[in-house]
Amino acid sequence: MRLDKFLKVSRIFKRRTVAKEVSKNGRVLIDGRVAKPGSDVNPGNVLKISYGEKTIKVKVLRIANHVRKEDAQNLYEIIEG
Repeated sequence: MRLDKFLKVSRIFKRRTVAKEVSKNGRVLIDGRVAKPGSDVNPGNVLKISYGEKTIKVKVLRIANHVRKEDAQNLYEIIEG
């Protein structure tokens, strides 16, 4: 799944355009490498996301195209932040 779509589906960002902009500006790392909006995200990847004053690190647990709001947090686990 594309990085920008995963960030939106998992509700880390509310809008895909915001997720796309953050990743386009090099503020998202996948396993330590700078990621673009179209980069592939797979279970087991570690994402480091910097936005504003915050930096969070999450581990991708599973991928899903559509999830309910209540289930969105089951897609990832927060490691730091």
